[in-house]
Amino acid sequence: MNEKKFDPKKLEKLNNPQRLKDIPPHYVWGKLDIEKADILVEIGAGTAFFTIAFLQHAKPSKIYACDVSEVMINWINKNVVEKFSNIIPIKSEEHFIPLDDGIADVVFMINLHHELDKPASTIKEAYRILKSNGKILIIDWKKEDMVDGPPLQIRWLPEQVKEQLVDLGFKNVNIFTELPKHFVLVGQKA
Repeated sequence: MNEKKFDPKKLEKLNNPQRLKDIPPHYVWGKLDIEKADILVEIGAGTAFFTIAFLQHAKPSKIYACDVSEVMINWINKNVVEKFSNIIPIKSEEHFIPLDDGIADVVFMINLHHELDKPASTIKEAYRILKSNGKILIIDWKKEDMVDGPPLQIRWLPEQVKEQLVDLGFKNVNIFTELPKHFVLVGQKA
C-alpha cells in the first residue's frame, strides 16, 4: 500500500466526531462566501463523513461522494445512501471523476491533497466539473509537527497548493489558517 494513501482498514477513524470540531462545517462554509449551492462534489469522500456534514449544513439537492477506494464506495452504499438519498457515491480515479463538465457549484477535498500522487491532475478535474464561477475548497493538514495527521514530509504548505490552483486557472484564491491543525483554501473557476 502506498504510504501516502489512507488505509481503508482504518475507515472507522474517518467517522470520529472530533473531526467536526477540528474542521467545523459552519466555519468552512462561511469561507466559501456563497449563498446557495445546488450540487456539491466531494473528491476523496472516504466514508462520506464530511459529505453528510455539508449536506446537513448547506442543504444542496445532491452531493456526489467520489472516492478511488472500492471499500469506501461500498461502505457509503451500505451505511449512508439509505439515510441520505441525495448522496450519490461515485467510484473515481485520482485523475478522472466520471461526472459531466460544469455540473458542480462547489467541489471540496478534505485531508486529501497530501495523498495525491499528481495533485495537478485532480485539481484539473475539479476545474472541469465546476460550473463557471463555481468554488473549490481544499482543506488539509498544516505542515507542522503535531500528534495527529500524516507524516510531515508528505504535507503541503498552503502557498504551494495556492500556486497549483492559480496555475490551473483558478482565480480569487484565498488561504485561511485560523484552524489549529488545518489550512483552508478557496478558489473560483474563472
